[in-house]
This record gives sequence, C-alpha cells and structure tokens, in this order.
Amino acid sequence: MSPALKKWLSVAISLAILAVIYWRVDLGAMGAVFRASRPGWLAVSLAMVVPLTLLTAHRLQVLAPRGARISLGEAVSLTLAASVLNVVLPSKMGDVAKSYFIAERGHVSGALALALVVFEKGWDMLSLLAWCAFGLLFVSRADPLFWALAAAIAGGTVLMLLVLGSPRFAALAFRTVGARAPAKARGKLAALRDGWEEMQRRASRAPGRAAYVALVSLVLWFMHLLQIWLFIVALRASVPLVATLGLAPLAILAGLLPLTFAGVGTRDAALIFFFRDYFGPATGAALGLLATMRYVMPAVAGLPVFHRYLTVRREPAEQAAPSAGL
Repeated sequence: MSPALKKWLSVAISLAILAVIYWRVDLGAMGAVFRASRPGWLAVSLAMVVPLTLLTAHRLQVLAPRGARISLGEAVSLTLAASVLNVVLPSKMGDVAKSYFIAERGHVSGALALALVVFEKGWDMLSLLAWCAFGLLFVSRADPLFWALAAAIAGGTVLMLLVLGSPRFAALAFRTVGARAPAKARGKLAALRDGWEEMQRRASRAPGRAAYVALVSLVLWFMHLLQIWLFIVALRASVPLVATLGLAPLAILAGLLPLTFAGVGTRDAALIFFFRDYFGPATGAALGLLATMRYVMPAVAGLPVFHRYLTVRREPAEQAAPSAGL
C-alpha cells in the first residue's frame, strides 16, 4: 500500500469513527457542555501548551550532545516543526523526523540524531507509562479488560526502563528485533543501535545529567496529564486527579495507534470509554475536541518556522563533531 493511500485511509477511518461518535452523542448536549464551561479554566488549560513546549525543548537541549550546540530557541523551533508533522504523520512520527532536521543542520551524525530523538521518545513513553501505572492504583474497576490493561502498562514500564537504562538488555532487544526485521530495514536498525549505544555511554559518563533528563520527563508528563485534568475541570466534570493520571494515558496510547489521522477518532472514543464512570458521552466528546487542540495549537505555531527545515543545508563537518560530554 502506498504512503498516500495509507494517509487517506487513516483520514477515512478517523472520519468514520467521528461520525459514529457524533451520531451517538447528542450534539446539542455537547454544545451545552461548552456553553456551561468555565472560560477562565479553559484559557489556563489551553495556555499550558506554551510551558509544555518550552520544557520539551529544554529537555532536547539538555539531552543533546554538547557538540550539537542546540540553543533553546532552536530546540523550540525543532519541537514546533515536529508538531507540524505530527498532525499529518501517524504515531507522532514527526518527532522522529526531527532527527533528520538535526542531522541536516550538521549538528550530529544521522545515526546519533535518530538515536537522540528515539531516546527522547523513550523517556516520554516511560514517563507516560509510569504515571499511568501510578494512577491506576487508585482506580477501582472489576472488569477483566481493565486488569489486562493495568498488567500491560506495568510490563511496558519495566520494559522501557530496561531498554533505556540497561545496555545489555538494549543490545538483546536490538538483536531480537533485527533477527525478525526485513532485510532492507536491518541497515537502519544497525545504525540506530550504534547511536543508542552512544547515547547510553554518554548517560553513563554523566549520570547527573541523565537523572535530570528523567526528572524533567516525569515533570513534563505530569504537566501533560494535568492539562487534561484542567480540561475536565473547565468542562465542569468531576474526576480525581489521580484517576486522570491513570485513565488519560490509556486514551493517549490509543491515539498513537497507526490507524487514524493524528489519533483523531481513536483518542476521542477512548476518552469517552475510559471516563464513562465519571461523565457522559457529551462531555467525553467535548474533552476529545480539547485533547485534539493540544496537538493543533503547537502545529499552527510551528508553521512559520517549518519552512526553515525544508531548505536546510548541512553545516561544515568540522562544526558538527560531537563532543565527549552527554
């Protein structure tokens, strides 16, 4: 299947899911939810996009090798440019495309740039799973699906921790995946493995900086989930914050499935399903629209800088040599 066909298929699936949702949800009731919302809290929750973007950029700046010389301003531009692509690419692959921009501007090698960005996304996934596992401890459910998801989240948290923190386990994971990967993908996988090993060596040489990256990632994802909770508060629904920490990540993970356009549809349906004990479908659909705005706003802000990365030229190689620091 061609990439263009896959894209249009994902758009069709998103529209189909939204059509089912809005066919089953009373649109008048959803409009009433927005009319009754708290404007002040709504403004505060949407404005959190700004500190979230800045903190994400700061982490990229800290995580990058010192030789990359990525300023905070450029890290913000890279983050916003990736947000533009995340709107049109599945599973937030725009963040992975950020590695191409970093390499093409001559900061680091392509393999290390890819490992840097995937390493960054690994910390994102670990932090999201960790908060989810913590929050699920306070959510009482009797159905088997909930416990299956809780077990999967706990297992995923341990797995991500090992892949990020254990060179031996990471090497085993790369060997296992490489043995099953198509022949044409093994070269790229080997390059990613080499870059990953370099990132882990840099982390081992600067454990304080690595711990700081972990802390920033946990704070960053707490703020992401706090934003969703503030959306709920703005919509005058009542959900404990700890329950949001457990349930909102499940909806975010559903949105990462490469089935729909930028997670639209699957994320909305998941929010309605997982929060069904706390509010009705109309509020859930309204929350889905606000959750989509979390991705649309940075993408719109990234449009003015995105063109810079479409015409990048590699800087002189001597300026791109990585340093020995993390």
